[in-house]
Amino acid sequence: MTPSATAGTPADVLVAKAQDRSALIGIVGLGYVGLPLAMEFARAGFRVLGFDVSKRAVDGLNAGRSHVQDVPSADLAAFVKAGKFAATTDLARLNEPDVVSICVPTPLSKTKDPDVSYVLAATNSVKLTLRRGQLIVLESTTYPGTTRELMLPALEGTGLKVGEDFFLAFSPERVDPGNPTWNTHNTPKVVGGITETCRRVSMAVYQPAIERLVPMSSCEAAELVKILENTFRSVNIGLVNEMAIVCDKLGVDVWEVIEAAATKPFGFMKFMPGPGVGGHCIPLDPHYLAWKMRTLNYRTRFIELAGEINAAMPEYWVARAVDLLNDQGKAARGSQVLVIGVAYKKDIGDIRESPALDVIRLLERRGAVVSYHDPHVPTLKEDDIDLKSVPLSPESLRAADCAIIVTDHAAVDYAVVAQHARVVVDTRNALAKVRERGSAK
Repeated sequence: MTPSATAGTPADVLVAKAQDRSALIGIVGLGYVGLPLAMEFARAGFRVLGFDVSKRAVDGLNAGRSHVQDVPSADLAAFVKAGKFAATTDLARLNEPDVVSICVPTPLSKTKDPDVSYVLAATNSVKLTLRRGQLIVLESTTYPGTTRELMLPALEGTGLKVGEDFFLAFSPERVDPGNPTWNTHNTPKVVGGITETCRRVSMAVYQPAIERLVPMSSCEAAELVKILENTFRSVNIGLVNEMAIVCDKLGVDVWEVIEAAATKPFGFMKFMPGPGVGGHCIPLDPHYLAWKMRTLNYRTRFIELAGEINAAMPEYWVARAVDLLNDQGKAARGSQVLVIGVAYKKDIGDIRESPALDVIRLLERRGAVVSYHDPHVPTLKEDDIDLKSVPLSPESLRAADCAIIVTDHAAVDYAVVAQHARVVVDTRNALAKVRERGSAK
């Protein structure tokens, strides 16, 4: 250890250890957020100790096998071999890292209230091992006030004082799985601390690993940034989803309208309609804010309405499919329906909150026989759904009474879909390029 990392206040010591890369970084939760973050710290020269409750995941990581699409196994294996990364299920080792970043899930309960049980469990584990000089950072998306109201009292219950003995901050994850341009390293990172010293220490820790940092005045401001980002998307997606219904009733092509509006060089940002919204962020984050505001006797009507519109889109598209089947003289009951794409977004294998799940359930509820094709999701097991991806071929398309494009994966040959499917419900305008190529000939 260098002399600079052995003298001064706990804050000065940790800042020095961040600067000379001697700090040990701990990551709690090695999923699509935690593992890429661990790799960036390792790439910056830090040693990283990852924590996860899944022994299978930990064993795979220690063997150099990545379970996260954005982390190549070759990169992981190199860091493991170099001694820069190791994983464990032993939470008693949380006293070892100088920095503990908490990247655990924050789902919603069945009543759409925030479920912070994973955050509380991680906080309790940290509390049991908390020592002087550690920095604790929550990265999980949550409602404003979580860091100060839930984590701070638990950690100060050890007798250590925040800002002096230990440091506490919030820095929201901004991961976009499968994005080829923006990743953990080059996406600006928001950082807010319980105290100014907490923020200063956090900035020093992240600085070597992240290209740009955005300091905030408080944890609450940082917590609200992430909620605003995804509420903005939810509201605008809700608007264009409603516009899709409006255009349908008016007999106008919504895709043509949106593309024309997007030619305006100012005052308009293009959002595209679809079968609903999926993933961990957009369907969930606005509910965190709505719940928090209800505790303050305020109803976020605009946000809630957008959520209602987006949640109703699977029903709208299934109704479109049923109408098209009726036009062919067929009832939904007994019809063969092929769903193309079940991931929540294109070119990834993540099905969390995917609208395709609702589409499948609604079709089956109407008596349809549903199959699906998704090159990124070989099997689909979710509550009452248990299916395997079928090949997308002229034969499988002709065998279906209707095909519904829910996720527009780039690997799908939509020319084959257009040529061989009897009826197509295109929720993503995926066939547009096929039509464009045809008109260009």
